Amino acid sequence: MIRREFLKKSALSALGLTALGLPMIQAHPFFKNLPKVNRQRIVDRIAELAKFGQDERGHGFRVAYTPGDIEGRRWFMGLMEKAGLNPRIDAGGNIIGTRKGKNPNLKPIAFGSHIDMVPDGGNYDGTLGSLAALEVIEILNEQNLVTEHPLEVIIFANEEGGLIGSKAMVGKLTPEGLQQISQSGLSMAEGIRGIGGNPEAIKSAERKKGEVHAWLELHIEQGGILDAEGLQIGVVEGIVGILDVEVTVEGFANHAGTTPMKLRKDAMLAASKLTVAVNEIVTSMPGNQVGTVGKVEAHPGAYNVVPGKVNLGLEIRDLSFDKIEEILGLIEKRAEEIATETQTSIYFRREPSFNLPALTDSSLQQKINAAALALGLSTKPMQSGAGHDSQQMALIAPVGMIFVPSVGGISHSFNEFTKAEDMENGANVLLHTILAVDKNES
Repeated sequence: MIRREFLKKSALSALGLTALGLPMIQAHPFFKNLPKVNRQRIVDRIAELAKFGQDERGHGFRVAYTPGDIEGRRWFMGLMEKAGLNPRIDAGGNIIGTRKGKNPNLKPIAFGSHIDMVPDGGNYDGTLGSLAALEVIEILNEQNLVTEHPLEVIIFANEEGGLIGSKAMVGKLTPEGLQQISQSGLSMAEGIRGIGGNPEAIKSAERKKGEVHAWLELHIEQGGILDAEGLQIGVVEGIVGILDVEVTVEGFANHAGTTPMKLRKDAMLAASKLTVAVNEIVTSMPGNQVGTVGKVEAHPGAYNVVPGKVNLGLEIRDLSFDKIEEILGLIEKRAEEIATETQTSIYFRREPSFNLPALTDSSLQQKINAAALALGLSTKPMQSGAGHDSQQMALIAPVGMIFVPSVGGISHSFNEFTKAEDMENGANVLLHTILAVDKNES
């Protein structure tokens, strides 16, 4: 049985509808009578939020802690206020709005994303999930629907700079992390303070495991799989772990004209062989793992000098922590062989910013898939190759993620784009999944 068919049957089974089949799930009263989001309102707000932080070229620069970010956050909180969410800012700078449920004893269902962007970034990364979360609240208000669970809309601070806000919420933002310099030029502590947080009381932002009933995030795929395959909804199975490793290759700098090729200890040659080896090792294994050498620094860096030292930036991503370790072990073993061949030395140093893989909750996967199928949308189980705040939230709550297509697979770019109908589809799946979680678990 292929995975997509298995996920479809699991979704139907979770709702007691396996025997009825897909036509019946689409006609089931629970799904048939559910409200739908306002597509134009989402589109208009995407365009409006995009204005904050724009440069003279019309490109985005809503980098966390910059004036554009502060203005965009103020605008978003104004919309939350009008929707009755009474937003507040926690010590980590996260914006949190709450809608009461019928049963105050139940834990909240939380959903949202982020609105900060990378320099010269696009208008959909994070923004769609944030505005769709607000749209859910607006639709429930307009339909006079009150859920059993309280609902929380959370807009995380500085997702792009290292999941800073969500790390604060799960108790993983360290004193050292607060002193790191952000892309705004401010330290994380200075930036948090500038957006209304309180780095001196960062522990007060922490929420314990079990305090949130479920976390859901709608996001653009940021890759090209859904777009290339003509599919509408990605049901995220997990978010990959990311291991960054600083690799130092040491040879011997010498005159490029007078040193015979056979007598060289060329650090660049060794680094090049290792770069090729990374690709060979990663592609030789089954699975969706990726490995990248994305940084190269040659020293002394002159035309007429054999490089004596090269620094490489190696990154490995996969849903399995064990596989990441296996891949790194194979690369280190090959590095030993290359060092012997080239008469160099190769050293590996792991960066402290390792993000563990995070699997999404199987029950939430099923509910997302069932909601999509009921809307007549095509689905695909898939992993997220990019990091998200959901990765941190998985430490304290069951997590579900919904992907919609990115045209051409372009993201972190001014040319990033997601079609209006896909945004509407994703927002409807988010809305219906929230209502399914509330109905089935209350």
